[in-house]
Amino acid sequence: MRKKGLVLKFMSNMALVEDIETGKVFICKLRGKFKEQGIRPIVGDFVEYRHIVGNEGVIENILNRKNELKRPRIANIDQVVIVTSLKRPEVPLKILDRYLVLVENVKIPAVIVLNKCDLLSREEIDVFLSIYSKMYPVFLVSAKNRMGIDKLVEVFKDKVSTMAGMSGVGKSSILNAINPGLSLKVGEISKKLDRGKHTTTVIELLKFDFGGWIADTPGFASLDISEVESEELKNYFPEFSNFLCLYPGCNHIHEPECGIKRAVEDGLIAKSRYESYFEMFHELLEGN
Repeated sequence: MRKKGLVLKFMSNMALVEDIETGKVFICKLRGKFKEQGIRPIVGDFVEYRHIVGNEGVIENILNRKNELKRPRIANIDQVVIVTSLKRPEVPLKILDRYLVLVENVKIPAVIVLNKCDLLSREEIDVFLSIYSKMYPVFLVSAKNRMGIDKLVEVFKDKVSTMAGMSGVGKSSILNAINPGLSLKVGEISKKLDRGKHTTTVIELLKFDFGGWIADTPGFASLDISEVESEELKNYFPEFSNFLCLYPGCNHIHEPECGIKRAVEDGLIAKSRYESYFEMFHELLEGN
């Protein structure tokens, strides 16, 4: 009898599959037809598998994906949680804006977590919120003081998530605060899978105690935006859609009567956001 499962990890010709109903984890081989067709599951895939014996099974079918990230390669992501900080380290807003453009490009919901809020003044927090909270869910967190951690549990609960953010912003600290010992979840059963010599991926979905999964790899391997079309970039700044330009195809750069530039001048769009857009637009133009 076929059962539905979620691929937690894939290596060589075997996968760790968690049964959706029972939560049990099985080591599943692939049917020969997948190799013949040049098809294989990736982490995050929902599959139909058949239990053989013990904790072993066979993947019979790969179900349709609702989305797929290329770097790292994960399917069926519900959200990308972008972690940033304004002190220790001070991450420039243009870096956060690049992450947001990458997430908008793959059409996956984004959540922003501002960590290390214990180091910030109320004014610094309010300025940040004034820029981003109208467009994205923003959570104020201090992993060190456990501020906002309970709210983050609700953000991750019962969803497949991946995280993004610069080194040092506290991604691991946040996960440890949310769910201590998370990295030990698949334990011994995962080690059996690692015995194969030919590793095709190191990505793994780890399960939260309260339900839901997190990819144990950074959300994006790089901040390369070269796959974004310059003409599409304006669509990845949600606040731009609130203002009209004289010309429908306006790129908001040098065009006269530009509603976006006027909104920036009037303080209705954050100057830092427009500067990020301007810089990325020219970067994409030069790259084409």
